[in-house]
Amino acid sequence: MKDAAKTIGKLMDKAGNCFVAYIDAEGYPVTKAMLKPREREGIRTIWLSTNTSSNKVKAFRKNSKASIYFMDKRFFRGVSLVGTMEVLETPEAKQRIWQMGDRMYYPKGVTDPDYCVLRFTADHGRYYSNFKSEDFEIPAEN
Repeated sequence: MKDAAKTIGKLMDKAGNCFVAYIDAEGYPVTKAMLKPREREGIRTIWLSTNTSSNKVKAFRKNSKASIYFMDKRFFRGVSLVGTMEVLETPEAKQRIWQMGDRMYYPKGVTDPDYCVLRFTADHGRYYSNFKSEDFEIPAEN
């Protein structure tokens, strides 16, 4: 895909939210809507915040395989990224993506035990636009 990082990066930045998929304890896929990522490094690494007590965190601790989907509903295009998800609870990771309004969800602040960070690392993806899909690889340096 020509200039995948630029095209897909723009789509990711415009998306109001994203969808994260994981494998549950019975081996079934589960998809959850999440708020827009807090940070991204190219299209390879995506940082999200979530509740430590959530089912997705429990699932990712057992099986790190994941996918994230971003869509532009106005132009009916989207991208699915496939890779792995890490659950991070270090003070550095939590502080890195903490935002002022987060106290509404995590009353104890950045040190709230129910606040954690998800770091997704994409290996490959599939982009859909203009009634066509295209698979692509994501180089490690992206």
